[in-house]
Amino acid sequence: MSSEVPDPSDVEARTVETVRIEDEMEQSYIDYAMSVIAGRALPDVRDGLKPVHRRILYAMHEMGVTSGSSHRKSSSIIGETMGDYHPHGDSAIYDALVRMAQDFSMRYPLVDGQGNFGSMDGDPPAAMRYTEARMAPIAQELLTDIEKDTVDFQSNYDDRLQEPSVLPSAFPNLLVNGSSGIAVGMSTNIPPHNLGEVIDATVELIENPDATVEDLMEHVKGPDFPTGANIVGRDAIYSAYKTGRGRIRVRAEFDVEEMDNGRDRIVVTEVPFQQNKARMVERIADDVTEGELEGISDLRDESDRDGVRVVIELKRGANTEVVKNRLLENHLERTFGVINLALVDGQPRVLTLKETLEEYVAHRREVVRRRSEHDLAEAEDRAHILEGRLKALDIIDDVVDLIRNSEDRDAAKTGLETEFGFSEAQAQHIVRMQLGSLTSMEAAEIEAEYEDVLEEIEYLTSVLESDEKLMGVIKDELLEIRDEYADDRRTSIVEDEGTVTHEDLIPEEDVLVVMTEDDYVKRMPVDRFDPQGRGGKGIIGADVKEDDRVTTVFRANTHDYLLCFTNQGQVYRLKTYEIPEMSRTARGKSAVNILDLDPGEDITAIVDTDAFGEDEYVTMVTRDGYVKRTAGGEFDNILSTGIIAASLEAGDELVDVEVTDGTQDLVVATEQGMTIRFDESEARAMGRTARGVNGIKLATDDAVAGLVATDGADDRALLTVTENGYGKRTLLSEYRTQSRYGKGLIDIKTNDRNGPVTAVKAVTPDDHLVAMSERGQIMRTRAGEISTVGRNTMGVTVMDVESGDAVASVDVIPAEIGESTADGATVDAAENGSVQSEQPIENGSGPSDATDEDGSEPTDETVEDGSEPTDEPVEDGSEPTDEPVEDGSGASVESTGDGSSGGAERDGDAAGE
Repeated sequence: MSSEVPDPSDVEARTVETVRIEDEMEQSYIDYAMSVIAGRALPDVRDGLKPVHRRILYAMHEMGVTSGSSHRKSSSIIGETMGDYHPHGDSAIYDALVRMAQDFSMRYPLVDGQGNFGSMDGDPPAAMRYTEARMAPIAQELLTDIEKDTVDFQSNYDDRLQEPSVLPSAFPNLLVNGSSGIAVGMSTNIPPHNLGEVIDATVELIENPDATVEDLMEHVKGPDFPTGANIVGRDAIYSAYKTGRGRIRVRAEFDVEEMDNGRDRIVVTEVPFQQNKARMVERIADDVTEGELEGISDLRDESDRDGVRVVIELKRGANTEVVKNRLLENHLERTFGVINLALVDGQPRVLTLKETLEEYVAHRREVVRRRSEHDLAEAEDRAHILEGRLKALDIIDDVVDLIRNSEDRDAAKTGLETEFGFSEAQAQHIVRMQLGSLTSMEAAEIEAEYEDVLEEIEYLTSVLESDEKLMGVIKDELLEIRDEYADDRRTSIVEDEGTVTHEDLIPEEDVLVVMTEDDYVKRMPVDRFDPQGRGGKGIIGADVKEDDRVTTVFRANTHDYLLCFTNQGQVYRLKTYEIPEMSRTARGKSAVNILDLDPGEDITAIVDTDAFGEDEYVTMVTRDGYVKRTAGGEFDNILSTGIIAASLEAGDELVDVEVTDGTQDLVVATEQGMTIRFDESEARAMGRTARGVNGIKLATDDAVAGLVATDGADDRALLTVTENGYGKRTLLSEYRTQSRYGKGLIDIKTNDRNGPVTAVKAVTPDDHLVAMSERGQIMRTRAGEISTVGRNTMGVTVMDVESGDAVASVDVIPAEIGESTADGATVDAAENGSVQSEQPIENGSGPSDATDEDGSEPTDETVEDGSEPTDEPVEDGSEPTDEPVEDGSGASVESTGDGSSGGAERDGDAAGE
């Protein structure tokens, strides 16, 4: 043996080509993608099979493992398939065979399995050496006439054998059994259907090629899943059939039963298609354990060979509708995304229902045509042979003599052809005839067979010459399949009456929402509080902690979407019913469990989004007097973590919010009793992250208390309430319009008796007010109980606030709601059974509007010369306000002889002492 290195010059050089790596990678990936699309992942529209399924069935056909044979070891079938047709690994082939045998995966299983082939609980099948299989009867219909040249064959992977490129498929298997698969850049998900319905629709299309999808849907009601269950609504079905894509809601079948102990139980008997039942039960149990699903006392899976049975027992007193709703939302309903994608002439296409059936009918037309041609050729060959035999019988003596005198068989054949004019095929057949076939009875049988063959030739010729007859053959064969294999629907279609949501189970009612400084929140029905006369103490509305205090009370409907603005300029969105309903004496639930509030962040204003119009604005005011308007559309999409409503300077806070239409006036009130009214257009609209513009010039240590939107035709009054429970109503028309950023006019006196202003609201006499103190006392009264007086007065007692307590918040219940909730309203007893009475003042008389010491109604103060105050310019040249006090910060207050403020009420009358 030579160890010399071969001379490179002896090797023929190959041409080296320079290519761009991008082009090579692109082409290689496209080749790979098309290989996956056409050779592995997508079904053919004609037989509804992927290559692996087609090869398994053809291998079983070649092995003779049909429905009439005995079962064969799965490993044997897998070995034959892998060795001859599908060299992609035994596990992939076995998985495909297993699925074809599962009656919960295939509407009409194509494989008759024996052994453990898995379960709908996700249990894996036994190893292939333990299971046995054979072809199901309906699967044989896919291969009928395959030996009659009905389909094209192609070489297998090693060119040893031939395999069919598609099966003849005597029924529309793509729709009947469906398919699912993921290719490169595309996927298919075709639901199974009822065989009888699909065949009826196919027959309809054959008889009426112009049939629409709506016409076909008269037969195909919708998918028919092997696991039953219910399809909710027909619109999604129509969309899927009309466009080839759709999202179908599939709901489990369940019943509500009453047990002997009076409690209810929900029994699930059918689950959505491809739902893992064991996993579903496990997820329900997890939700119950974690507290996300309440009202369930026991959960059992009682399923057996007779069917599915999952029992969900409810607790005593549990709301069955609520539990059903939660189960449907998270466990008992699934969405089946229909993607009717299949290979048409080797190319992937999304098909409508009609297009799918048209492609199948075109395939069957080709199959029947080729089969008829094959049968016709065989019939003509047989007729030719029979003609020769009959001719030979007529001259049998001459034929026998020629054959007997011939040297060999070939000479006899040649003699028959030359002497009597027989064809080669006829001569070959005659020389092989037995003597027994020369009897008269045999001759009669040949004559009868010849007549039959001639009739068959005539029939096949007519089929091939008439498209109508050919289509009739297809239709008749389809109807035979239907009569043999069709069954009843398993999946029901129920009308979509709207998804039952948790919100549907919450009654619509007006409630009061209470929030505390430590962010405890709760809601209570408005009609839990009877109206009182003004000056009452109210009843317990919240049991606050010792170091906590109430900060906000507002009215809302349980189904309202609320925008919750915080002191830090953030805005959150929630439904009112998401706030837990609790008793009057309950503390509430921490708001951090409802809204993602930061430490120190408090809700200071609430806006009902139902109040928004197309051209409306959210107008905000801050503690330091900044006003900002932002278009309502800026708040359409709010994250669960909130979004910025306004950018604030250090130490500033968002105080109040109003919805305006761009043509209104804004009334800004301060804690020291000043108000300013200006046209909202003076504060131009800005984005959410802007700070705003100056709205009012504040005196030292003053701060904004609230905001009201009004216009020139507004006949409402401005209600002002102070911390110590005093308040008044003054017609909004008495507040003249000024330019923005003035000091404003005096609205109410904020001396030691009144305390600073807590809230301002626009009210009518018939509106109801809900006032709440920091310690949780709550009182409801009619706005008309509070006198209408001029500006710059002391006001009357609105709420009898105990020492150390203060009014925390006031909200308005509109007249139409206030009156309806007042009718028949009752005051709930506190949890200990006692109720704080809405008692009159100690002298037995109700609170009255206080008068000045001379008995007259309180009026605006007079200036020192005795004249009425005038709106003069302030010394700094800003917009005119009520006459400034001596330090220039605001209107002066005339002193009376006893040292009290002129126009003040007598404290005794106001407090009822």
